[in-house]
Amino acid sequence: MKTLPLFKRSLIFLLLIGLVHISQGQSVVDPPASHFGFQPGTDRMLFDYEQLMEYLKEVEQVSPRVHLEQIGTSPMGQPMYIAFFSSPENIDNLDNLRDINRELALNPNLSEQQRAEYFREGKVFFTATLSMHASEVGPSQAAPLIAYRLATTENPDTLQWLDDVVYMMVPSHNPDGMNMVVEHYRKYKGTKYEGSSMPGVYHKYVGHDNNRDFVTLTQSDNRAISRIFSHTWFPQVMAEKHQMGSTGPRYFVPPNHDPIAENIDAGIWNWIGLFGMNMIKDMTREGLAGVSQHYAFDNYWPGSTETCIWKNVIGFLTECASVRYAKPIYVEENELSVWGKGLAEYKKSINMPEPWEGGWWRLRDILDYEVVSTFSAIKSCANHRRDILAFRNDMCRTQVEKGKTQPPYYYIFPREQHDPGEFVDLINLLNDHGVQRFVLEKSIHLEGRRFSKGDVVVPLAQPFRPFIKEVLEEQDYPVRHYTPDGEIIKPYDITSWSLPLHKGVTCYETDHRSQALENSLSRIEGAYDLKGPAAEDYQALVFPFTRNESYRAAFMAEKKGLDAAYTLEDFQLNDQTMLEGAFVIPFSSGRKEEISQIMSAMKVQPFTIREEHGLELKELEMPQIALVETYLHDMDAGWTRYIFDRYQIAYDILRPAQINQEALEDYDVLVFPDSHKSVLMQGSYESDRYYRMSSYPPEYTEGMGQQGLKDLMAFVDEGGKVVSWGSSAELFMGKQVIEKGDDQEETFKLPVSNQADEISQSGFYCPGSLVQVHLSKNTPLTMGMPATAGVFYRGDPVFQTSVPIFDMNRRVLAHFSEEDILMSGYAEEEEQIAGLPAQVWVSKGAGEMILFSFQPQFRASTTANYKLIFNSLLFSSEP
Repeated sequence: MKTLPLFKRSLIFLLLIGLVHISQGQSVVDPPASHFGFQPGTDRMLFDYEQLMEYLKEVEQVSPRVHLEQIGTSPMGQPMYIAFFSSPENIDNLDNLRDINRELALNPNLSEQQRAEYFREGKVFFTATLSMHASEVGPSQAAPLIAYRLATTENPDTLQWLDDVVYMMVPSHNPDGMNMVVEHYRKYKGTKYEGSSMPGVYHKYVGHDNNRDFVTLTQSDNRAISRIFSHTWFPQVMAEKHQMGSTGPRYFVPPNHDPIAENIDAGIWNWIGLFGMNMIKDMTREGLAGVSQHYAFDNYWPGSTETCIWKNVIGFLTECASVRYAKPIYVEENELSVWGKGLAEYKKSINMPEPWEGGWWRLRDILDYEVVSTFSAIKSCANHRRDILAFRNDMCRTQVEKGKTQPPYYYIFPREQHDPGEFVDLINLLNDHGVQRFVLEKSIHLEGRRFSKGDVVVPLAQPFRPFIKEVLEEQDYPVRHYTPDGEIIKPYDITSWSLPLHKGVTCYETDHRSQALENSLSRIEGAYDLKGPAAEDYQALVFPFTRNESYRAAFMAEKKGLDAAYTLEDFQLNDQTMLEGAFVIPFSSGRKEEISQIMSAMKVQPFTIREEHGLELKELEMPQIALVETYLHDMDAGWTRYIFDRYQIAYDILRPAQINQEALEDYDVLVFPDSHKSVLMQGSYESDRYYRMSSYPPEYTEGMGQQGLKDLMAFVDEGGKVVSWGSSAELFMGKQVIEKGDDQEETFKLPVSNQADEISQSGFYCPGSLVQVHLSKNTPLTMGMPATAGVFYRGDPVFQTSVPIFDMNRRVLAHFSEEDILMSGYAEEEEQIAGLPAQVWVSKGAGEMILFSFQPQFRASTTANYKLIFNSLLFSSEP
């Protein structure tokens, strides 16, 4: 096995424990080993978030090179920080340097004299976000080593770097998950399950998907990070620090592999490549083998922390090979392999010039790679300080000029929308991203359409033009091939993220510039809403069912013990027709505070009834809901929890192993988010083709088993309801059994099946795209939905119904379009699913099931489909 030269390994070790350079002329900074009682990187030792921040706060107290600033809170209430590292002069001048960053990022009209002054005085701000995926512990565990070295070094080169650079460390992007993982590791330390996978998601809600949230910004930790790039510090360079599998290359640095985003300027990609080339050069020089480039990780989709590159930041990803948290592993040479794009063999190649040859791999090794790669990036920032600052303002100028000279010129949102609440949310989300929004002050005609006073306009002549275009246009996956006309390079993740399409908001892309329009714009400052004056002297509030927030109002009212109902007839109100199903909350003088809280949560003004109405109403009755969530990092269930919490839907968590006849007696509705059938049944991933050994402690690997499935079907047969989407629908395909007592069983097959295997063999492929469905209008289960809608679909399941017998029935609630199926993203041979069911209602005995082939709440991004979930919880269908 090849090892590092002794002098290089010793040098890295000495640098890490702080013995090479001891600060002089200032108070002594405690070395990490003294503070924690162990050297970070020591086998089988981890510190948690509180311990990490305690150390960084102590360093800040002693070192004039360090400043901590809180930037937000995590979903579970932990304070989140940036730690700034630079020269004392820069630390004292941070406010002025931040203003320079803002001007360079956002002002395309700087004079050459102003630019020259900012280039002379400005510093490169380099942000690194550490360990957002909390099981990838190395970057956060390396934070004290980096902090100690920057706070104490007297090395003249490093001090010069600190004169030119402000390093902004986010010590943990995911504090909640960091504590969960460390607690889990400590719990099993010293047992056979040390290093086992942590049960559940390492986050309040979304686990690994926190790195898929940087368009929609649903999670508070991600909003805190996003504000750094969109509103506060405007750093020029960013790295997000991750880990990957254990048996491939030791490290990944940019450039990425194809495909790359077509809306990103070539200069961004070139700068990213420069940082990557410097890292692989510096890391190889320090004896760190196995560094790869152009491997596995493409960069065509926004959603990760790297979404900042659409805002002109030089942003990139690094990935280090993992251990089992802090437990070392030994990798035999024959176990080393590669996967995906960029490396076909684990051999010396242009994309991995010096392979690692196997052997022991420890947390200490990860920390070595993290420290060297970080200091390489800081050095690159310093060596190219002026050019990076100039590039940032050049990009601002370039993008604004493109917006003035190249179509599209504007995205225009009519004020009248099917769901005005989602329209308001979208306009405010753009503000969260630093996008300027305007309202039309008078009506105009453009491209054959009349746009009215009050419509919202988003011009493309803005510094963040690439982001605006990326998230408001429909997606067309950048197809690339490994060889001419050969196999396509398949997507790493999803292929659709269009905010208007995913939210069901009407938006027009315009390709002609209009001076009349631009002269009629008034900028929207701050939050946007469609609320009018506070309602007074009314008998009841009315919320149309076309709005998601109407359901939220009804759920809030029910939770607060207020009367809530829905109408059983159409009626006229203020010259508008309110359709059957509108929610009504009567006014109660003794419940003003609760009603005020509901009104404060609304973004659109509800309607009011000012006189006795005599409407035929039905009381809203919330069912008892159980959400089935597995222990195997069940992100889709986590997203569902997030939506239920946000809309104030009460529910219990039910684990698959808890599904039995007695437990089910407490519930009316069981919700099964997207989860593999084998996980639900056996508690681990299995199939007819392979067995995958579980990495979880055994108490977390129990499924419902055959008895649980029988009890589940009995629950339906006796009047219960099941709502299921995605892979979990496979539970209900094929032969089913219900125990009837006295050793009697009923066997049956529901009148719906999954044809995905057969369809895929015909060439159908859909990696995660928005496809068009047509919805039945003869059922309350589709109430509030338009006749057609886009749904997020990954190609499995593909339903086929059949004529039922005995006590079963079925109705197709939604089917895929016959043509123009693909709305956004990528698919192959999508005509194979034309006309097939996408959502099905099935009855058995006294109960019913609503089965979705798509995920109606995908990553909380497809808000246009939420009403399908809400209706499934509240209402039943009659054939």
